[in-house]
Parts: sequence; structure tokens; C-alpha cells
Amino acid sequence: MFKGILIEKDDAGYRAALREIGEEQLPEGNVTVRVAYSTLNFKDGLAITGSSPVVRKFPMVPGIDLAGIVEDSSHPDYQPGDQVLLNGWGVGEGHWGGLAQKARLDGDWLIPLPQAFSAAEAMAIGTAGYTAMLSILALERHGLTPNQGEVLVTGANGGVGSFAIALLARLGYRVVASTGRTAEQDYLKRLGASEIIDRASLSAPGKPLAKERWAAVIDSVGSHTLANACASTKANGTVAACGLAQGMDFPASVAPFILRGVTLVGINSVTQPKARRIEAWQRLARNLDPALLPLISHEIGLSEAIAAASRLLAGELRGRVVVDVNR
Repeated sequence: MFKGILIEKDDAGYRAALREIGEEQLPEGNVTVRVAYSTLNFKDGLAITGSSPVVRKFPMVPGIDLAGIVEDSSHPDYQPGDQVLLNGWGVGEGHWGGLAQKARLDGDWLIPLPQAFSAAEAMAIGTAGYTAMLSILALERHGLTPNQGEVLVTGANGGVGSFAIALLARLGYRVVASTGRTAEQDYLKRLGASEIIDRASLSAPGKPLAKERWAAVIDSVGSHTLANACASTKANGTVAACGLAQGMDFPASVAPFILRGVTLVGINSVTQPKARRIEAWQRLARNLDPALLPLISHEIGLSEAIAAASRLLAGELRGRVVVDVNR
């Protein structure tokens, strides 16, 4: 038996609870992992609270990230004792995820844990830091360099935003952080932001084109914020869209794309090819200052995760929430 958060839906309703789970209940997979750490992401908050129908089958163990040690494997790439991590692939939605002490998975979803990080550090980074790096890689593939001008990061106090600021600043970019929590200016500046702007300047309906300002944008907000970011991006600039905190809609026009040659790049962190996943984590190992991890993240126990989910959705938690599944 092992402990895990189990989400159930039946005639009695939708509920999430910390339960004892039998190993025979684990789903199919060719690698069994003894989980050390997981995380609490926005999507996990939606799953645990039932605020949005992200869970596609029941019962379900949430947790879109995990890091741990291989306990059993019939996959050729992994042996018992190997340290591994996972981001995405629909775990916590359609396949049992990381908010439990054990997980059984498809080995193709895993990558080796980079030597630069402990399991706890890898989960402090998690899908948020991984998505931020995928966004930066996309901007680089479209030719972005620090001498081209300012980079806007929206949703700056969230996990993706926090890592995007830290990574871009270390790479030499001048970063402008957009946030609804302007009281957090000291935090954002410690991460490397050069300027903080109120999200209200971007979140309302705007013009099809605005004054050119941004060389590039990393947006985790969507809706009007994304539309306004595109409208004020410089000619031939690039906007990486990786989130939808404000909404899934995109109330924009084609003007920035056909009149200024702006490129809008979608960032899918769920099903990236293995080579791209490894590349992103190698760059994280090289470009992220590990001294910032305690600033960006904090740790809770598995027993605290359900209560923390509601606080996360309410915007009361800053940065990353790491979950020690063994306490």
C-alpha cells in the first residue's frame, strides 16, 4: 500500500482525498517509479478542486510532474535505481500522475534526471521552468538576441513567469514583468526584472496595433493580454504563447502578423519529443541560477496539497509549490 491523492466522481459527487492505494490499482505501464517529489500546478489545482473538467477518467491521481527512482522496468532505457523525471504526457488527467508515492508509466514519457539537480530541485523547476525554457528556445530559434530590445513576460508572479524572468535576465535580456501583484516588485527585481508594469495596462480590450515596444514576449495569460502583447511587439518580433490564465480566447486582429511580420508561437509542454525535452533540461542546468530556487518555490507535504489547491487557484501562492509525497 502507498499514499496518494485520489480523485473520484460518482453519484455522491466529485471529491479528492488522501487515501491508501494498493499497488494492484496502478494503471498499465512499463516503468514503476517510487516518487520522491511532485508539484502543484494550476492544472493540478483545477483537477483537485473540480473547477474545470481537466480530469478525463476516474478514479485519477493528479500531478503533472514527478521525480523519483525507478523501482521496476521492462523498458530498455531504464533500470531499477535510475533517477528519472516526467513533465506532461497527460498524467494527472488521463493517466495517474505524481501526487502519490508510486506511479506506473510509459517509459517513453520519462527522461533521466539531470545530474545538476536533485529530485526536489527538479520539481522546484517542474513544468513551469521547463515551459519557460521551451519558450526561450522558441524565441531563440526565431533569432532573438539581447541586443534587439526588451522582452515582456506576463503573469510574472506565476511559476512560468518567474522562471522566464530569471532565465532571460541571466541570458542578458532586459525583462519587463507584467503582474497584477505590483506589491511583489522586490521579488520580481530579485529574479532579474528591469521594470514592472501593472497587468491592467494589457488586460483590457485594446487596439489592433499599438506602439512598438517588445522585441519578444513570453505570455502565460492569453485573452486580451496576449492580443495587446502582439499589438505592441516590434516588427519581426516573436511572441511565445504558453498559458491561458486570463482565458482561452484571443480577441485580436491579423494586423500585427501581416503588417509587422510578428510571429506567434504556441508552446506545447505536454508532448514534446524526447530530444527537445532533454535539450530544455540541459539548458536549465546550464542557464538557471540554482540559488534562486528557494526564492521561486516552497515545499509542502502530500497531506497539505488538497488545501493548497484552492489557494493556488485563488492566486494566493507565489511561484512554485513542491510536494514531498513522503510526508
